[in-house]
Amino acid sequence: MKRYILAGLVLALVTTAVVLFASPELQGVALLGAALGGTLGLVPDRSPAHRVGGFAVGFVAAWLGYALRAAVLPDATSGRAVAVLLVLLACLAVAAGTRGRLPLWSTLLGAAALTGAYEATYSADPTAFVGSSATTATSILLAAGAGFLATALLGPQIVQERERERADDARELVSALPFDNQPEA
Repeated sequence: MKRYILAGLVLALVTTAVVLFASPELQGVALLGAALGGTLGLVPDRSPAHRVGGFAVGFVAAWLGYALRAAVLPDATSGRAVAVLLVLLACLAVAAGTRGRLPLWSTLLGAAALTGAYEATYSADPTAFVGSSATTATSILLAAGAGFLATALLGPQIVQERERERADDARELVSALPFDNQPEA
């Protein structure tokens, strides 16, 4: 538990520094990006490369969804629905195609990062997609990267701490069993 607290404190300090010293565009997405990147760093179910790879795939899928909306889909509920469907199917296809090595949760996190940071900007002016998406993508990726680095460096230690806790729990469970562990003579 102490490692999580330490990771949370490092994340808080890094995010505060981002807000204090970054451009206004980055400041606006600092908490979103750092929280998503921090989550990516703290969930130790795959290697950091697999988690980041999944995040990148989801991020690119969401960007392509916006590109489709801007280029060919109607600016209506039906256009948004088609884009959402395609983005989620792409995330699912990559997770299934890699047999979970790029986990579905990290692809969804990547899609959520861009969507959470960009939807309002896109809705305000869909014709400015090329320029506005690049600015937003850069900002959210910097914030997410900072969050990931702030927590991922502690990730292996968190896994080791969890494994120690599980081993301790298993020993306690075995010692509490009501039968005698002595071999029969």
